[in-house]
Amino acid sequence: MKEKILVVEDDIEIAFAIKEFLAKKRYAITWTSTGKEGLEEFQKNKYDLVIVDIMMPEMDGFTLCKNIRMKSDIPILIMSAKSQEKDKVKGLNIGADDYITKPFSLVELEARIDSHIRRYKRYLGENKEEKIIQYKDGLKLYKDLEEIELNDKKLHFTIKEYSLLALLIKTRIGYFPKRNCMKTYRGK
Repeated sequence: MKEKILVVEDDIEIAFAIKEFLAKKRYAITWTSTGKEGLEEFQKNKYDLVIVDIMMPEMDGFTLCKNIRMKSDIPILIMSAKSQEKDKVKGLNIGADDYITKPFSLVELEARIDSHIRRYKRYLGENKEEKIIQYKDGLKLYKDLEEIELNDKKLHFTIKEYSLLALLIKTRIGYFPKRNCMKTYRGK
């Protein structure tokens, strides 16, 4: 399965170079050009890592990073032309996991991405044995694919529906408070 990366970068040439390079390597890349679009995209879909530029229209990268960090522990890599120590420290202090300055090597960027995703998956406790949860009644939950099968037939769900159903399946209790279900459905 390809890891999904959200790239939030207003410079189309840089974004295109990153997208082309990483897509060849095994990543599924989504690109947005403003901080506001990046936040909207992040809230709609599930990603394994986010790459954020600092100087962007509508919402700067620092603000975007803060907003993402309030909702998720996903790895965030800031990529910026701002190379002063104060900018790097600010980025790391508001929640970024890494900071790379422009110009940068795409090979180095890939190595940093690999490292962060590897650690993030370890943090989440993902290993091969835990990727499929199988139940006696023919129900299978594929965590890495975010798919559910019933009697070997694939069931189709939106990301939010999958998250809610997976929560209910994994909880294994007869009662689950409505507000908790709604929080999961809304992504909170």
